[in-house]
Amino acid sequence: MRVKITKRSVDALRSTENGREVVLWDVDLKGFGVRVQRGSAKSYILHYRVGTGRHAPLRKLTIGKHGSPWTAETARAEAKRLLAIVVQGKDPAGVKSQSLTVEQLCERYLEAARAGLVMTRFRRPKRSTTVVIDEGRVSRHIKPLIGKIPAHDLRRADVQRMADAIAQGKTARTFKGKPRDQAIAAGEEPVFTTDPSVKPRGRAVVTGGAGTAARVVELLGGIYSWAEKRELVTGPNPARGVETARGEAKDRVLSGDELRALGKALDANERKYPMPVAAVRLIARTGLRREEACALRWSEIDLGGSCLRLEATKTGRSTRPIGRAARDLLQSLPRLSDEWVFPNRNGNGRAELKASIARLFDAAGLRDVRSHDLRRTFGSVAADEGYSDATIAELLGHSPRGVTQRHYIRRPDAALVAAADRVSTRITAALDERTGSAEVVVLRPGA
Repeated sequence: MRVKITKRSVDALRSTENGREVVLWDVDLKGFGVRVQRGSAKSYILHYRVGTGRHAPLRKLTIGKHGSPWTAETARAEAKRLLAIVVQGKDPAGVKSQSLTVEQLCERYLEAARAGLVMTRFRRPKRSTTVVIDEGRVSRHIKPLIGKIPAHDLRRADVQRMADAIAQGKTARTFKGKPRDQAIAAGEEPVFTTDPSVKPRGRAVVTGGAGTAARVVELLGGIYSWAEKRELVTGPNPARGVETARGEAKDRVLSGDELRALGKALDANERKYPMPVAAVRLIARTGLRREEACALRWSEIDLGGSCLRLEATKTGRSTRPIGRAARDLLQSLPRLSDEWVFPNRNGNGRAELKASIARLFDAAGLRDVRSHDLRRTFGSVAADEGYSDATIAELLGHSPRGVTQRHYIRRPDAALVAAADRVSTRITAALDERTGSAEVVVLRPGA
């Protein structure tokens, strides 16, 4: 029977009373059909001949069962793709059997990302630190749960089961190894020894959870979108429509008392952790992201222009106005490297201060606070001072830059520098208990 295969015709298809197979062939696309066997199971199929002539062997291929992700429309698109392979003189069944596994597809993606060939939503290559986090999510969650499935055969139900397993903590483990390789696995916080006589090796604690599940599914969806553009996979993205927990927007900011507690912890640990302490003070006085502060170069500091000219941030090149308190701090820092403000032990790269900075917050009794909360506090103080959203966005580097700012060097105007100066002065006063409580204005969490 030949009809136009649509949702209506597929829904109306029924098997015979004796259970014999019934097939509907599409009137427009030769070889494309849908069959129903005993019961109500329906599958999309494709018949084709490899080679030319009437004696060319007939091949029969099952595209997939009716239901997400295979609908009349998606199955038709897949049939057209397979027939295009036939036109090239190849057998789609053989091509399908040789397809990449999910694990191999992820490795292709990570290899491209390391080479700077994977773009972010800002149309810039993924940063190396982001790629390291992606590597952890692939190796700790995706590979163990769905890595062996052929990439072409992965279905939304498979991804949903993976997400559910991660949310339930089934991939939770503790990994021992080198800090750089293991500590950032799945974006989790590593724990390091504090004994200076012991070479730091650390352990990575992967806990899973609903938030991790959502981020892993998002990464997998991005991998399939990347692969589809390069014809490594076809058909619907299996991560689309997967149910994950929606993260709530965080609004954690530090109160005046908490800033004073942090200030005391910084003073007490300055000799033990000089670079992490300086980095936290810089973040507090500028609202920088932790990655931006740790990766700061001396060449990016423009004291005369009262700004930082960051070459590589989450949103690309960015000019950040800084106040007097931040300028004074930067001028006081020793030059341990010709290039990096916070160098690593060898002086040939930036320092990794994530774990050390976390210890400083813990020492202040702020175990639920990290560096991004301090950045959020900077923005909250600016709002408390009455500055507009546009001004705060400029201070924090949130707003998209126009053509002029992207391509020409400029100085922040006096109003922005004054705003940065006012905010950094308030936060510096709050961190320093010697200024007295009269200098501290309690921050409004909702500001």
